[in-house]
Order: sequence, then structure tokens, then C-alpha cells
Amino acid sequence: MTGNDLAEALAAAHGLTKADAKKYVDAVFAAIGDAAAKGEDVSLNGFGKFATKRTPERQGLNPATKEPITIKAANKISFKPAKALKDKLNG
Repeated sequence: MTGNDLAEALAAAHGLTKADAKKYVDAVFAAIGDAAAKGEDVSLNGFGKFATKRTPERQGLNPATKEPITIKAANKISFKPAKALKDKLNG
């Protein structure tokens, strides 16, 4: 499912225009992205939790040359599904 598919489903379920539904979908994901960029967790009841994590700088190997390289520290986002979503997926 794409963002456009999600907007179409929202429009159909709530009698919105596709353009308005697309704006709402974009706004929700922008808010999630903004919160993640600030290092905040985003919890959606019955769906799950988006959490950010800082990974430290570490050593790795260049696969082509086998020489050591430094992999920069980075922020990552993860998703942990809620029990209700897990139950829905597993019948």
C-alpha cells in the first residue's frame, strides 16, 4: 500500500476528496517525522510505537578492499507493533 492508496482509502471511508485525504495523510507522516527528528517516540494506541535510537560510530570493513573503515554515528528509527496489531496479523 502506498501513501496514495492510503489517502484513497481514507477518502472513501470518510467522504473526503482524494486531495484533502492526501493532505491529511501527508500531515500525519510529517508530524511523525518531525517528532522522530527531535528524538521523540511516537505511540499510536492499537498500532505500535516508532522509536529513535542513536547508534555509535563503529569500525567496519570495505567489502571490496577488505580495508577497515569508520562507519559514522547515526540516528535510526524503529517500529514495534502493538499487541492488537500483532494479533490482527497472526489471526
